[in-house]
Amino acid sequence: MDIQVADQARTVEILWGRRPGPRRGPKPALSLEVVARTGIGIADAEGLAAVSMQRVAADLGFTKMSLYRYVPGKAELVAVMADFAIGAPPAGTRAKDWRDRLDEWAHALLPRFRRHPWVVEATTGPRVFGPNELAWMERAVSALEGIGLRGGEQLDAVVVLVGHVRNLAHQTRGGPDANRTERRISALMSELMREHGSEYPAVQAALTAAAEGGGQDQALDFGLDRILDGIAALVDRRAKS
Repeated sequence: MDIQVADQARTVEILWGRRPGPRRGPKPALSLEVVARTGIGIADAEGLAAVSMQRVAADLGFTKMSLYRYVPGKAELVAVMADFAIGAPPAGTRAKDWRDRLDEWAHALLPRFRRHPWVVEATTGPRVFGPNELAWMERAVSALEGIGLRGGEQLDAVVVLVGHVRNLAHQTRGGPDANRTERRISALMSELMREHGSEYPAVQAALTAAAEGGGQDQALDFGLDRILDGIAALVDRRAKS
C-alpha cells in the first residue's frame, strides 16, 4: 500500500472509527478527546509547530508511548485537534431563506477559526475531513438545495464561501481581539499614507473615505454579500431562461 494512502487510512480510522462507550469503573485518565484538547491548548498558546507527541504527553504527565494507544503520530493528532477545535455547527436556525442561512453559517464559522488560528494551517490541502468539518459542509450545501444550482455548483459555492471565511480569519488572526486587529491594520495603513500617500492616491482616498463613513471592519459582510449576490444572479438568470 502507498505510504500516503496508508496514512489517510489511519486518519480515517482515528476520525471516524467507533469510539468506546461508557464503561463501569474508574474513568480512564486518557482518551482521544483529552489528548486532542491538550494539543489544542498548546497550539492556541504557542502555534502548531509547538505541538508534538512528546510535548502533549509531557503536559498530560504521561509517557509518549501512552499516547500511541489513541493516535499513531502527529499528523493524525493534528487532524483530530482541528476537528475538535472547529466543533459542530450550532443547532437550529432562525434563517428564513438560503441567503439568511448561509449568512448565519458564515458568521458562526468565522469565530471558530479566529479562536484557533492554527486551524487554517491544519486544514489546508488534500486531507480527510472529520465529522465536525463535514457537518459544517452539510449545513451549507443543504442551504443551497432546491434553489437551482447543480450538485457540483453547490459544492463550488461552499468552497468559495469557506475560502472567504478562512482568508479573513487568516488576515485578522488574533482570537477574540480580531476586530482590534483589523483596526490596528487600518491604523498602520493610515500611518503609511501620511508619509507616502501622494504615491498611492487611490489607496489614500479609499482609506480616508472609509474612516469618515465608518466603512471599516466590514470585510466579512461585504465579501459574503457579493458571493451571495453572484449565486442569486445565476439562479435568477436560469429561472428566466
